[in-house]
Amino acid sequence: MLFAQPPPTMTPASPHDMTPDDTPDTEAGPLAPHADDKAEAGDTAAVHPETGEPLQRRRIRSFVTRAGRTSKGQQRALDTLAPQFCLPYTTESLDWQQAFGRSAPRILEIGFGMGDTTAEIAALRSSEDFLGIEVHEAGVGALLKLIGDQSLSNIRVIQHDAVEVVEHMLAPGSLDGIHIYFPDPWHKARHHKRRLIQPGFIALLTSRLKVGGYLHCATDWENYAEQMLAVLGGEALLENTADGYAPRPAYRPVTKFERRGLRLGHGVWDLLFKRRSL
Repeated sequence: MLFAQPPPTMTPASPHDMTPDDTPDTEAGPLAPHADDKAEAGDTAAVHPETGEPLQRRRIRSFVTRAGRTSKGQQRALDTLAPQFCLPYTTESLDWQQAFGRSAPRILEIGFGMGDTTAEIAALRSSEDFLGIEVHEAGVGALLKLIGDQSLSNIRVIQHDAVEVVEHMLAPGSLDGIHIYFPDPWHKARHHKRRLIQPGFIALLTSRLKVGGYLHCATDWENYAEQMLAVLGGEALLENTADGYAPRPAYRPVTKFERRGLRLGHGVWDLLFKRRSL
């Protein structure tokens, strides 16, 4: 946790990477459906595995396009490593065996930011395969640089709209886990409809999890944590592994932003849910 051209975009990986608050609310883009939005003619939608209702309708963008600066090191990594580790967006289901060259547990991360957490978890859990989705080129370049520096072989990257990737490239019941860490909180009330964690998108993600697979979210905005808890708790196919918020799992490292926030007395909330059987 988190996409329109040019280039497609999605939720930043951290609330500390904030987007402008004055972005017009009428801007269309990918996100889970909002109650005020009507389905557009010609929309193709996945359906909820239990209710059969459409999961995606007209979307509200959860991010804005920003012209970021790519460092020389990031650009070098993009030039040299993208052909091996970046996958193109297509409307066909991803062949994980072909993409990674092996059969292993499959973890999706939405909005990996600069990739530090992704690389650290992938190094710790080398027997698993990680697919990271990010739209900002600097972040993709930063993660590719980490992949090269640490000789990581179990990460692949797609630079595209995450909702479209989940809808079209990830088959139902294909994921063992999903990570969404510190998505943009869109802290103003009038922008809450832009938040990534919405019922429709969570239903779509849940449909891509195997039974017993997990969805792990984290945020340092209490109001967003409350919304996450309500949305995940309201999904019939998910069950909470904790009584409310979960302790931070040992595999999720403390980020530099999180560490700074904790020093200032700010809270951080983890949520860990598992997919139940139908």
